[in-house]
Amino acid sequence: MASEFGAVLRRLREQEGLTQDDLERRSGISVSTIRGLETGKRRNPRMTTVQRLADALAVRPEDREELLSAAVPGGPDNGGPAAEKPGPEEQPRTAPDALTDAAEQLAKAVAARWQREEEQRQIQDPYPLPVRWKAAPAKLTDHWTNIRRLPPGAAAAPLDLSGRLEEIAETYRSIPSGRLVVLGRSGSGKTVLTLRFVLDHLKSRTPAEPVPVVFSIGAWNPTTLALRDWLTEQLVRDHPGTAARGPGRASLAAALVESGRVLPVLDGFDEMADGLRRPALEALNATPLPLLLTSRPTEYEAAVDETDVLTSAAPIELTDLTLDDLDHYLPRTTRKTAVSNPGAGAWDPVLEKLRERLPDGSVPPLATVLATPLMVALARTIYSDTPDHDPASLLDSERFGTPEELEDHLLDNFIPTVYRRRPRHGSRDFDPDRARHWLGYLADHLTRLETPDLAWWRLGNGLRRSTRTLVTALMTGLAIGLVDGVVAAAFIGSLAGPALDAVIVGLLAGFMFGLVHWLTYTVTRKEVAPSAVRLQIRGRPESTTWTAGPRLVIGVLGGGLFGSAYGFAVGLVHASGWNAGTSAMLRNGLVEAIVFGLVFSAGTGFTFCLIGLLETPLDIDSAVSPRSVLNTNRRTVATQLLVWAPTFGLVVGFGIGVAVDLLQGHLGRLAWAAEERGMLGTISGLGGALGYTLTLTAWGQWFLLSRVWLPLTGRLPWAVVAFLDDAYRRGVLRRAGAVYQFRHARLQRHLVQAHRRR
Repeated sequence: MASEFGAVLRRLREQEGLTQDDLERRSGISVSTIRGLETGKRRNPRMTTVQRLADALAVRPEDREELLSAAVPGGPDNGGPAAEKPGPEEQPRTAPDALTDAAEQLAKAVAARWQREEEQRQIQDPYPLPVRWKAAPAKLTDHWTNIRRLPPGAAAAPLDLSGRLEEIAETYRSIPSGRLVVLGRSGSGKTVLTLRFVLDHLKSRTPAEPVPVVFSIGAWNPTTLALRDWLTEQLVRDHPGTAARGPGRASLAAALVESGRVLPVLDGFDEMADGLRRPALEALNATPLPLLLTSRPTEYEAAVDETDVLTSAAPIELTDLTLDDLDHYLPRTTRKTAVSNPGAGAWDPVLEKLRERLPDGSVPPLATVLATPLMVALARTIYSDTPDHDPASLLDSERFGTPEELEDHLLDNFIPTVYRRRPRHGSRDFDPDRARHWLGYLADHLTRLETPDLAWWRLGNGLRRSTRTLVTALMTGLAIGLVDGVVAAAFIGSLAGPALDAVIVGLLAGFMFGLVHWLTYTVTRKEVAPSAVRLQIRGRPESTTWTAGPRLVIGVLGGGLFGSAYGFAVGLVHASGWNAGTSAMLRNGLVEAIVFGLVFSAGTGFTFCLIGLLETPLDIDSAVSPRSVLNTNRRTVATQLLVWAPTFGLVVGFGIGVAVDLLQGHLGRLAWAAEERGMLGTISGLGGALGYTLTLTAWGQWFLLSRVWLPLTGRLPWAVVAFLDDAYRRGVLRRAGAVYQFRHARLQRHLVQAHRRR
């Protein structure tokens, strides 16, 4: 039984002197799973999980048998031998079982992620701002008979949709159609409400209900990609383990979306590019998927005017904060002494002034500005959390005559304030002005790409395509040429010949790999996406899909083209040293081109296929953040290098000898000494692996463009990852799975305007 298994697992782990983190590193089973098994919260562990834990513990055979027996219902501790009746985990899992298990793992990963995000945003400090809503205007609401899923001819009364932040999951469940639209002006709390909906829905979710997953709909282009296909792509990006093969030939991500086990929470409809909102709304109307959609009212209403309301959707509209809300909240966020009145809080005299009317009968601009949670959060950061700032200055009518001037002031001072503050543990000191310049570049980069998602593998996409290709070709050629020259000099013991070979190899490699990159990504307008797989050297990897055919074709053609070009150049150089005539030089070049072309095509094709065989999908419940995805891809690339370099080098080294034996006499007299073959194999292995990494992997492109070129040109800092992590910890950025986003679209737009002015 599960409690017995948990007790045995804990005893054996402690017996070996291991912590749960140690056991995770040994077994690959997440700490949350181990903790759940030990406490009895997770029951009926799969036998593969039990076996991996037993292998990791490396205990005596009798202890291993005890652990396996405790995991099987009806085992010795339950009154019968384990072999008499196998538990459910030992029987073949049907497709629905596999999808249900995947959905449960996805739910836990989503809950853990957004719980951490809520803590990072300090939403509960001291308590969440009171986000409220009311029913949206009738013209934005579909027929209530559609919303309530009533038969034709039935009368339907409107639902009472008013509520508060803590009631959002309950409000959603009260809508029979399962389709809700959340409208609110900029900074009104839509994102916070979305986060709270996901956490509350997951807390009360039953296994039969779909898993709410947040998708930034602003990154979707409905004219090029169907909704379900886009949802699948985003799910794989943010949860790479869902790239594993599910029932049939589809991935787990596709199966989860198609089977209705994912509830799309589509955040930021208003952030879609102009001209895409209408086709997006039409695409959403073409599917019956339950969903939650957020948008600013103006953009949603414009899309509705062009086509129709969201079918069967009940819309709600967020309301402004009141002065009573501010009275209850702001004084609890600040120090107790104010500059003007030490006996009161810094906000108390300000809030009293906000209740007074101006001479013309209007309300103070500050009262209008502090009606949204975003501006309250900015004001708190600048004036509550900073001892030398007095919020009374916000009442200066000469400096801030309009709400717009006040908003610009808060947005202008947010970045300098958070970067002048003493950094948190793990943060670095960045100059506020330089930080604002870099953040402005990133904001402008996202605006040009028309996406809210700040992905590390897309940072170089802000450059012109021709620039990206040229930088890739030049730096790849330089790196491979340098490796070639150093290795050849080490083998030969001189510099003249290796230097010439390095120039030839560098030029050819730069051109060929640049051409491959251009054909693969620039011409097709594809992006170099991070891999959703890792390489498993030991054991039998579970491959996502078999790609031997395409890999073989690409490898054979690419390797053959480079080998032929390099062989021809080497043949010409060698023949010129013999003072041979032009015809002899050309003949020698052609001979070497044939030999090198055959060897390099075979080596590249074989190595490509081998790497494909070793690929296995990532775990579905693995924690995902921008840094973790980057680290995972770096480890994958490192493993690819360890496989590529020796494999390709050995095939080329031995292949030259085989080719010489087979073609001896047919192409004239061929001679390759063992030392020459060893040198060629070493150089080819290192150079080929390096070229593949820099031009065809997301990490390689990240390194060339984001870690070298963009910092070299002053657009980004040298420590890009540290800067992005620091911006997240300071509250400038937020995490959305594998990508960052600016804390708010309003802040991003303000940074763009300031960056372009500078």
